[in-house]
Amino acid sequence: MKAWPEVALGELLQRSDAAAVINPAAEYHEVTIKLWGKGVISRGKVSGSDVVAVRRVVRANQLILSKIDARNGAIGLVPPELDGAIVSNDFPSFDFRDLRRCDPAFMGWLVRSMPFVALCKAASEGTTNRVRIKEDRFLAKQIALPPLAEQQTLVARLDALAEKTRQLEAHLEAAERDAEHLLALRFRDAIANAPMRPMAEVAPLVRREVQITLGGSYPELGIRSFGKGTFHKPPLSGAEVGTKRLYRIEPGDLLFSNVFAWEGAIAIAQPEDTGRFGSHRFMTCQANPTQTSAEFLRYYFLTDDGLLKIGEASPGGAGRNRTLGQEKLMAIEVPIPPLLIRQSFNRLQTEVAALKAKHAAIRTANAALLPATLERVFAQESKGDDRGR
Repeated sequence: MKAWPEVALGELLQRSDAAAVINPAAEYHEVTIKLWGKGVISRGKVSGSDVVAVRRVVRANQLILSKIDARNGAIGLVPPELDGAIVSNDFPSFDFRDLRRCDPAFMGWLVRSMPFVALCKAASEGTTNRVRIKEDRFLAKQIALPPLAEQQTLVARLDALAEKTRQLEAHLEAAERDAEHLLALRFRDAIANAPMRPMAEVAPLVRREVQITLGGSYPELGIRSFGKGTFHKPPLSGAEVGTKRLYRIEPGDLLFSNVFAWEGAIAIAQPEDTGRFGSHRFMTCQANPTQTSAEFLRYYFLTDDGLLKIGEASPGGAGRNRTLGQEKLMAIEVPIPPLLIRQSFNRLQTEVAALKAKHAAIRTANAALLPATLERVFAQESKGDDRGR
């Protein structure tokens, strides 16, 4: 690619200082900017009567940035739906001086690139937690600017690539929704007319208490809410554990967080969780293979009916005040269909999990495609990062 001529941002942009005229009876969007080029969005509406500080108004297609987080990619174009929104002075916005010279859409893509983020870092200064972009330094920075026709060609190509990545993500989501719907239907059929048995009979509590030594190391396990599985916590020394009781967790255990089970903090310990420990807040159950399986029970407890039972067994207020009791958990009755039906459903669960794992790899590659393309297109921009100080 041939080199593009370099131009100071101040030749392309001018600060917009239009004051917002606030109507106390009206509502206004307030603007926030996601990090790493993820977009300019509304943080919510505010009543004009609640606006007490001075605010500026922003317009569609202005370039806007966060003084604090521009160095972390908090910069972008104001979308049409936020035309007329209000911002504080921490969010300066800029008009384009000449649309025949710089296409806002081109700038919208450029500011999402890592070379431009590096430019914003170079235009920022301050101590820890007080680093802010300096507007004069920012506007003095130079960028490589192609002719307008080439800008528009690049925008068209990048827009098309973004649409393809969006379509792929939509396709993956639709396939997963269909798979989840199929699972729900198969589960409904599997438990139809199935006998109910208490957890104490089919998946009793198991406590494998560990003897703590001062010199020992005890890596803990955590459980994510909403059925998102387990995660690993940093190890604790014996001294850090202190008088807290820890219990060994083994792969295949059905795990409940007694403070967040009501919001789906229910999981199955995986092979990679071997050697991890749980505190007294973990309830560890071991399914009797002649009666049921951890996979079948986990699915049941994440259904509306299962979560309702968990909620009823977790009295108290919101958050940590809702605690799942051991005896109440053991008294919950769960459906126990015949072995062949259960095995068939579990095979389907395994197939859906494999599909999602494959999709996760595709999503990773898909998410990296656009940033990598921006990096290639705008790599020459890095040549100007240290100019115009």
